[in-house]
Amino acid sequence: MLSARSKTPMPPEAPAPAIPNKRAIISRRKLSGELEDLVAEHGTGDKLRPVLIACLRKALAEGRAEVRRRFDAGGSGEQCVRENCYLADRVVGTLADFTVRFIFPTANPTSGEVFDIAATGGYGRGELAPFSDIDLLFLLPYKRTPRVEQVVEYMLYILWDLGLKVGHAVRSVDECIRQSKADVTIRTAILESRYLWGPGKLFAELRKRYDKEVVAGTGPEFVEAKLAERDNRHLKMGDSRYVLEPNLKDGKGGLRDLQTLFWIAKYLYRVEGVDELVGKHVLTPEEAQRFAKAQNFLWTARCHLHYLTGRLEDRLTFDVQTSIGAAMGYTDHAGTKGVERFMKHYFLVAKDVGDLTRIFCAALEAESKRPPKFNLLRLASVARRKDVDGFIVDGERLNARSDKQFKEQPIDMIRLFHTAQMNDIDIHPAALRAITRSLSAIGPKLRNDPDANRLFLDILTGPKDPEITLRRMNEAGVMARFIPDFGRVVAQMQYDMYHVYTVDEHTLFALGILHKIASGEHADELPLSTEVIHKVVSKRALYVAVLLHDIAKGRGGDHSVLGARVAEKLCPRLGLTAEETETVAWLVRWHLAMSHTAFKRDLEDDKTVRDFVALVQSPERLRLLLVLTVADIRAVGPQRWNNWKATLLRELYNRSEELMSGGMTVEGRGRRIQAAQAALRAELSDFDDEAFERHKGLGYPGYWLAFDADTLAHQARIVREAEREQRPLTVETRVDRGRAVTEVTIYATDHSGLFSRLAGALAACGADIVDARIFTMTNGMALDVFSVQDAAGGGAFESGDKLAKLSVMIEKVLSGQLKPLNDLSTRRTTQASRTRVFHVPPRVLIDNNASTTHTVIEVNGRDRPGLLYDLTRALSNLTLQISSAKVSTFGEKAIDVFYVKDVFGLKVTHEGKLAKIKERLLCALDDPTGDAPPPTTVKRTRAKVTGG
Repeated sequence: MLSARSKTPMPPEAPAPAIPNKRAIISRRKLSGELEDLVAEHGTGDKLRPVLIACLRKALAEGRAEVRRRFDAGGSGEQCVRENCYLADRVVGTLADFTVRFIFPTANPTSGEVFDIAATGGYGRGELAPFSDIDLLFLLPYKRTPRVEQVVEYMLYILWDLGLKVGHAVRSVDECIRQSKADVTIRTAILESRYLWGPGKLFAELRKRYDKEVVAGTGPEFVEAKLAERDNRHLKMGDSRYVLEPNLKDGKGGLRDLQTLFWIAKYLYRVEGVDELVGKHVLTPEEAQRFAKAQNFLWTARCHLHYLTGRLEDRLTFDVQTSIGAAMGYTDHAGTKGVERFMKHYFLVAKDVGDLTRIFCAALEAESKRPPKFNLLRLASVARRKDVDGFIVDGERLNARSDKQFKEQPIDMIRLFHTAQMNDIDIHPAALRAITRSLSAIGPKLRNDPDANRLFLDILTGPKDPEITLRRMNEAGVMARFIPDFGRVVAQMQYDMYHVYTVDEHTLFALGILHKIASGEHADELPLSTEVIHKVVSKRALYVAVLLHDIAKGRGGDHSVLGARVAEKLCPRLGLTAEETETVAWLVRWHLAMSHTAFKRDLEDDKTVRDFVALVQSPERLRLLLVLTVADIRAVGPQRWNNWKATLLRELYNRSEELMSGGMTVEGRGRRIQAAQAALRAELSDFDDEAFERHKGLGYPGYWLAFDADTLAHQARIVREAEREQRPLTVETRVDRGRAVTEVTIYATDHSGLFSRLAGALAACGADIVDARIFTMTNGMALDVFSVQDAAGGGAFESGDKLAKLSVMIEKVLSGQLKPLNDLSTRRTTQASRTRVFHVPPRVLIDNNASTTHTVIEVNGRDRPGLLYDLTRALSNLTLQISSAKVSTFGEKAIDVFYVKDVFGLKVTHEGKLAKIKERLLCALDDPTGDAPPPTTVKRTRAKVTGG
């Protein structure tokens, strides 16, 4: 048999522990015998190739099935990747033996025809996920010979025909050394290479020369390059380990971070595993154990992800999280979903990875004299002092005086971060490790220590950016111990598509944004908040409110109400006055009130503003709430803040401030209308007095206060041209880049269902309606103004072809040539979306107290193409007049608010009618595609329909 006659040694198994019953995965002896029999039957000509591939494919499939069976039976990710590696080793090695013996045989190969094969990449480390690539290095003595090229080409084509994704390099030892010196990626590949097949002499030479000519004396350079590579990767992936759809491999806290630690350790210490770092006194036994547990968890999740999707996939998207969590044994428990428990464990593992890599890399940076990342001038002045507030400066970092300092004086754990923040100095990894070992010393005594709370409050509200310091405290575990309520939201995910980060990460981002607003860094983007924050008197209350605004998430119930109770207990402990405590509790209780009012209510309705002012009561609270709201929304995630939201918040703030100063009396409203008309008259120099008076007679009072003078003038000219030419329909668009919307103005004959048809036409064109202002003029014409964004990419809906299509679509829909329902049903069938895993309970709220003139209907449901059309069609069929609409989406959740009147222009008060409205709207909310999650292999795409 082939294996018995071959002189080529096979590689050792993947890392210990040994793989049980290896032959059940693949038997090299059996496979070699089968290949030998194929040669005996078919020869080595063209007839051999298809049966050879079939034989190898069968062996590969059976081996994969056995590995999968073991994994599904409860095997670990570590075991799975080692077994997949073993299978690949045997297939590649057996194929290499077969190729050199039967396909390109030679009795006495020359020295130039002898070569080795090495595994590189993750395969070189002995780690191969189910659908990962196989990276091979064909190692030559000096230059390529025709026979070697033939062997390499034959093997690669066979492996590719087997469906394997094979990356390869063909190099001499000299080329490997030369390229390793020039390219850190190749240097890393050679570093983790593993002997696979061949005499082994060339591979041994490569390892010897690599250590002597490449590694020697280049440790600091390699550490610098790998840490810079890590930092760049983190930036590309969002620079947070707490994103809700994390990348298991390349994300912050993922497998690549562990691999970076392995590369650096192997390069500097020539170790083969992280456990050997314990003997080198780089990691403690406990830290090495944490490393092993984190790596196994991540590998297990990644293997489940590959098997679930049937492909190479590293992103833990919403549509697979539930299935993987269930496969890994996470069940619903104590009111928490299994998927939330799984993801919380993931985030805690990612935090552990961050702790380990930070401690390890910082120790190596100190050893390799890597330049520190802080103010060198300030450092120089600090370094001259041997003692800084009870700590020592050790290697340009702040360190504890002894290993027992934090256990003996727990307050120094808070003081360490305070001192580092005040002096812009980094913290020594030894100090961080000492804190980790001393966390149990943070108990009730320290939590109630006035000095400790004073230091913490100074970190939070002082002149320096609190985000960096609090993030360090959070990663070290100090935040969770010192403020246990905060510990409850560490790694707490928010299982929806609106929030991007975990609760603790979102909170820290919000504090960083708040500091940037206060320092003027966001003056161009957030001019009002930047101006207002300097008028705030209760600065400490503002910072503490931002810290606590989501502190009670995940407890069940209204987190705003529960959070206010937490604030009432915690603030006095932190050293806040009774007045500050009341302010913080109020801000936490009502931190969603301003966004709720601005985004869900008609700001032109005086009662909206009056109700909001009645809640806020004072200009100071108004300023506090504005800044808190802005920081909160911006910290939710990228793309969650836009100019449209800024415009609505600014409008609500200005109108509320005006009312507080007495500017919204009945007489005041009349004066505002007169002022608006006077401003319009100044804009319409092309109108004579008669034309202007005629136009002024077309608008009801509310119309004149709904727009600025420029917009009113724009509409006046549209109306004049339409009346002059007697056009039944006029559609005009203009892009407002300041608000990131396109304003679509439609002047048409009013009739029942007009708004619904227009909403359908806009949705069919791929436009998101973010706001709608609807007016019936005194001449019976409708003047409807929609603010829309591009549903596909966000931002203004402004490309020429789309705007042209929009006008044509509106005309066809209003003329009856096109039915929006038909076009939208086609769009819906193509909406394979990650939102399918989320169930949004449909809800209809009808409020007759929110407005003095209208019934206000709020509708909540899962977003989909044409939802607004379905809802407005239901309202129109009930003979309701829609006066205005507020349209918002929050991830997968749509929240639409309608101001309506009955056919007589009055509020809807009849109980039977109200019940019918609710019934019809709930029916419209019912998603025709159903709420069940799709198969996991469905392509994950998502197109937003309505947005805010």
